Order: sequence, then structure tokens, then C-alpha cells
Amino acid sequence: MSEHLHISPREAAAFEDFLRRARCVGIVTHTRPDGDAIGSSLALMHFVLSLGPDGPGCVLLLDGEAPDAVRFLFSDADRDRTRIHALDPAGTEAAAASCDLLAVLDMNRFSRAGGLEETLRRSDARKILVDHHLDPDRGQFDLAFSETAVSSTCELLFLILSQCPSVRENGLPGRCPDALLTGITTDTNNFANSVFGNTLESVSALLEAGADRDGILEHLYNEYPERRIRLMGHLLDRELIITGQGAALMVLDEATARSFGIREGETEGFVNLPLAIDRVKFSLFLRQDGDEYRVSIRSKRGWSANALATRYFSGGGHELASGGRIPLTGTLRSKEDVTALVLAHLEEYMSHEA
Repeated sequence: MSEHLHISPREAAAFEDFLRRARCVGIVTHTRPDGDAIGSSLALMHFVLSLGPDGPGCVLLLDGEAPDAVRFLFSDADRDRTRIHALDPAGTEAAAASCDLLAVLDMNRFSRAGGLEETLRRSDARKILVDHHLDPDRGQFDLAFSETAVSSTCELLFLILSQCPSVRENGLPGRCPDALLTGITTDTNNFANSVFGNTLESVSALLEAGADRDGILEHLYNEYPERRIRLMGHLLDRELIITGQGAALMVLDEATARSFGIREGETEGFVNLPLAIDRVKFSLFLRQDGDEYRVSIRSKRGWSANALATRYFSGGGHELASGGRIPLTGTLRSKEDVTALVLAHLEEYMSHEA
């Protein structure tokens, strides 16, 4: 596929028309939302609200709270328009039921919505998809924009919005550029991976539209809590394993996370750290979440994180950035058991692929 993706004015007009004909738009993204999920969701919210006093209402429906690192994107009004299922299931489901259009962002199927999955499945509202992951479940949507030749859902949403009639006439609404640039920045690991030709073109346009890149970087990378840095040092010093074949592995169990006071979202980016080592081809970061371990995988060019995630961890994603899970069972309970299993998988996979 070409590295330059273009959304036609006709496609974008259909997108805007879907939104304009709605009474209330519910915006939904994946469970444990990251910067791309939150950035695209808030950007779309600002766009919907910019359609004027006669335009649709809008509500952001989240399964869980946004991570601290991207809460700077929320205004007080944004928070008032946000419902969080983990904190108020009944209120969130009632808000979803009041929507006649659901815009699903940064996830390829309803199963990634966590506690909102059944709400999405039951809803008879029309549904729009905007996503950049592999294998979308297109049959669930009335209108789908699914492209993998973009860095992020924020980039894809920008390409759509920039061709919408109202944006072509009036420009992006004021708070959209920061939200979109935040998602592009986080999903590319600050432009270290998944960067296409249209990515840099989009970023240039967002800067011209008023995005504050310096401010975004300050919020994202210079306002970490001390506990995150101390845990990072602990993991790199005490827990990092590098196999002879060049696979790096760090495993964080719940006891260790509690001992450092780590909150959800505060280990974002840890998986990328070992890739700075010359002989590392794959990096895996596992974090315990109740009765399973969540698996994050990154790889260098020529090695498929997606293939590894699909084959061994019931997951998938992008070629160089993917994820999956390992359920804990009666015979697989301890951190040591999980570590041994992953190392065996890595040995098998890398021996076969070498």
C-alpha cells in the first residue's frame, strides 16, 4: 500500500453527513484507553460540537478512566460530557442508549470495548468506525474508515476531518489540533515507529492549525510521577532478561506494581526501552492484571511483533507493535511460570524465523 493515504472529499462529506443527521453522538473507544484513543475521541467530540447549535449532542463513553498522562486534554466541559462505565455502569449505559449514532474509534471490533462491549452489541444506533488496526469487523458498522497505512487513529481522523466540508470552509475547531497531535505522538513513540509519509504531512498541517507541540511534549514526557521512574530503574536493573537470540523480556506482577504504587497507564512505553540495545530484536513487557498477564510486544524492522502476538498470545496489532494476553490457569500461576512459558515461546519462534 502506498505510504500516502488520501481521503476523498466525497468520503469525508459522507462522514460529516452521518454526524449531522444524528440527534446525539456517542463516542466509544477501547478499554484502558491510551493517548491515541483519548486524543481521537476528544478531537471528534470537538468537531461534533463545532457543527453548531442545531448540530447533534455528544457524549464520550469510556470503559475506564483516561490515564493521567493525557488528562491535560480534558476541559471541565469535556469531563461533564464523559461517562465512565467502571465508575457508573448504569449511567453510562443509559447515556449510550440515548445516542442514535455511535462513533467507534481506535478499535477494530466490539470485543475490545471491555465493559461496554454488550452495550455496543445491543444498541440499534447507527455505527461509524475509524481505526488503524488489522482485521476490522466491518460488518458491525454502517460506515467504516479502516486503514493501516497511518500511524494512528488520530492521523486517520485528521485525514478525514481535513476533507470535511465544514473544516475546508472554517478550519479545524480550536482544540482539535492538540488532541490529534497528542495521539499521533504517543502512538508513534514520539515518531520513533509507525511513521508514514502522510504522518509528517499531517503533523505539519496540525502545527499550522495551532497545535502546541512543545506543550504537548512537556505534558507527556516531563510530568511523570517519581514512582514511574523508580519502577523503570528496578525493572531494567533487576528484571530485564535478554535471550541469546536477541529477545528482551520484562515481567511485572501485581505485588511489585503495588509496592511502587503504580497506577493504570504509568507503565506506558516501558516495552520500548530495551529496543535501544543493539542486539535486541524483540521486546516484550508483561503486566499482571488480575487473572491474566497483558502482553505488549515491539520489534525492530524485519521481525514481526504481530506474528508473535497472533501465534502465542491470542492477540495481534501492527507489524512492529502488537499485544496479547496470557490467562493464568491452575498450572500457570506464578510470575516464574509465566516467564518460563514466554521464554519457551520466544526460543521456538526465533529459532524458526532466524
